[in-house]
Amino acid sequence: KTEDNLWHCGCLVPIGRVKESCRTGLAKIAEELKGGGAFRMTCNQQVLITDIPEAKKAKVQALLNEYKIAHTPETTVSGMRRNMMACVALPTCPLAFAEAERYLPTLVGRLEVVLERCGLRERDIVIRMTGCPNSCGRPSMAEIGFIGKAPGTYNMYLGGDFLGHRLNTLFAESVTEDQIIAHLTPLFSRYSSEREKNEAFGDFVVRAGVVKPMTHGRHWWTMPEV
Repeated sequence: KTEDNLWHCGCLVPIGRVKESCRTGLAKIAEELKGGGAFRMTCNQQVLITDIPEAKKAKVQALLNEYKIAHTPETTVSGMRRNMMACVALPTCPLAFAEAERYLPTLVGRLEVVLERCGLRERDIVIRMTGCPNSCGRPSMAEIGFIGKAPGTYNMYLGGDFLGHRLNTLFAESVTEDQIIAHLTPLFSRYSSEREKNEAFGDFVVRAGVVKPMTHGRHWWTMPEV
């Protein structure tokens, strides 16, 4: 709620795809807010429902619940799922070497099992994936980023700033799903036990020496020693 007595709600739209019950629910909310209220698309593929008057708040909340539109920590499943982003990649984009939009939720699902085991399920961690080096999903700005090289194979980057103030650094080349899990499992375990107060995952892997910090954008395409 803001000072003008209007309410606002952020909604998770996985990979930016408004579909199925989410689409229906948002359409119902739009009808309810006709003549007032607004929908805003964020740069992270999410949706904000804004300027909800007090008189409409209960009805909007009921529609969010009825159509199971993710908008709370409980309904967004995990901190990593809240912060995942991908480009469309295959089969839509002719430039893609590998999957991104269709595959990232599956990878995040496997990683959530590891995060749960490490007590990090609700910890916000930015993960992004793109199907080719054009990087439409902005993986270079993620704490964990992937760029497709071939079907099922990605370059893996670590150490970006949570807010996007620092690019990440190449950590491993041509990794598969099982290798990704094998790389991240011990890092999540270390992060769980060794992180400082309020330290983000990207900052931790830099401080712990897992990767060197990316100090300038012109160095991003180099092959650093990690």
